[in-house]
Amino acid sequence: MNNYLTSLGLTLTLFAGQSVHAQNPTPYNWKNLPKITQPVFQKDTLTITAYGAKPDGYTLNTKAINAAILACSQKGGGVVLVPAGLWLTGPVELKSNVNLHLKKAATLLFTTDKSQYALVEGTYEGKRAARNQSPVSGSNLENVAITGQGIVDGNGDVWRAVNKNQLTESQWKEKVESGGVLKDDGKTWYPSEQFKRASVGNRSMLLTDGKTPQDFADMKDMLRPNLVVFTNCKNVLLEGITFQNSAAWCLHPLMCQNLTIRNVTTKNPEYAHNGDGMDIESCKNFLIEGCTLDVGDDAICIKSGKDEEGRKRGMPTENGVIRNNTVYNGHGGFVVGSEMSGGARNIFVYNCTFIGTDKGLRFKSVRGRGGVVEHIYAKDIFMKDIAQEAIFFDMYYFVKFATDGERDMRPVVNEGTPVFRDMHFENIVCHRATKGVFVRGLPEMPVKNIVMEKLFLQADKGVELIDASGIQIRQAQFVTKETKPVILVENGQQLTFDGITYDPNASLLFSINGERSQQISVTRTDLTKAQKKAEFGQGASEQSLKTALK
Repeated sequence: MNNYLTSLGLTLTLFAGQSVHAQNPTPYNWKNLPKITQPVFQKDTLTITAYGAKPDGYTLNTKAINAAILACSQKGGGVVLVPAGLWLTGPVELKSNVNLHLKKAATLLFTTDKSQYALVEGTYEGKRAARNQSPVSGSNLENVAITGQGIVDGNGDVWRAVNKNQLTESQWKEKVESGGVLKDDGKTWYPSEQFKRASVGNRSMLLTDGKTPQDFADMKDMLRPNLVVFTNCKNVLLEGITFQNSAAWCLHPLMCQNLTIRNVTTKNPEYAHNGDGMDIESCKNFLIEGCTLDVGDDAICIKSGKDEEGRKRGMPTENGVIRNNTVYNGHGGFVVGSEMSGGARNIFVYNCTFIGTDKGLRFKSVRGRGGVVEHIYAKDIFMKDIAQEAIFFDMYYFVKFATDGERDMRPVVNEGTPVFRDMHFENIVCHRATKGVFVRGLPEMPVKNIVMEKLFLQADKGVELIDASGIQIRQAQFVTKETKPVILVENGQQLTFDGITYDPNASLLFSINGERSQQISVTRTDLTKAQKKAEFGQGASEQSLKTALK
């Protein structure tokens, strides 16, 4: 273990030399955003038809498309043109200095013949794993792009399992009649018997010592590929394209620098397991703007590796701008985690709209991840019909409690302790959610120093803060169905509520719980509207709450 403490009040040196300390959020400047270098290409153009490609949706064009890309790169680069048409193909490998440009009405349709996809070393949720080769990939490249107005379609349905309760009756009937096999209980459809055996047997795809991708040939069908993967590339541009129907994650830039994703659409069915829109992993200097996402899992997601493997990589996702995007279906609009063991920092999110996502701003991790997530700034975020929480922090991702509310009170802080701190959210509007704000840290490492101001949140419940420190909620209006309480605190310290507006005649404004709750301040708030100002339980003291009348 690396310099662990049991006292929360002291500085802690973490794995990779990062430190945890109480402080106010670092000042930030929206006028001085990160700069991203764009790729530059020669004007020379090669057309895939010159290499024998046919747009009939039947001819397999893998060799022709890859030959055009290789020839273009070897000549110094330029544009590889995909004209209008339906171009059936196997995996496409990008090369340096090549812009793969899809004209309007051009579709790259990836074959359902899984033998065309080689077993390769890839990653799965931040760890080395055996995967099928991605439909589009590139490694160690510089100046590379996919642009235009066409479509990249991963034909993902042939790769995915699906549960009966995720489909309508007619959709389920069609799926069963298409082939594949059912789980013994009849509630899950698998693409093949091989997929079923691997899934039911809970087979791992991780590449442990001594294992090679070929060792996983007997479970190949379950090793779903991400649609587009760029690894260790510089100056990457994705612009204008619709990326859809991925077998797993849709867009996955990994360890890239100077990444731009502009005016892109990502589409996956709601039932698409791991059907994320964009997973920006261990990337530096990136811009995501003007994009539309409608996916089956997290939409715009920040990652940096998982657990010890991610900490050893030690590459945070940093210096990013995310603006002017619209998210429809998805498990979160803007998401950090849960694989964030390399950390994330200096990310600016603004002018984004989330409509119908499960959660809005979503931060998630768990003991064992480690990593520091800090200096995340969000403003002008507009949400509608959020199924769960508008603003969400949870350090118990996928943890099942023994009993309702029971949590492991482990006191040790070490390199596996995740740290989320120093963020500022401003002008956040939500029209309908289950909860407005939910923050749940760890007893040994609270979520700390988060400023939320100028909030207007219409939700069933208002605010829940559990194991949180230094949270400031200012100029916030909560329109809630449940008013007992409007704000719940459990073991929260140094909390500030300033200028809070809530429903008239609320039954209870504050519920303060836990013996570690202290230094809770309420200012510029009319306390007379609530039938009862505060209740205290589970060892909380009335002295923990200090109020000043409006």
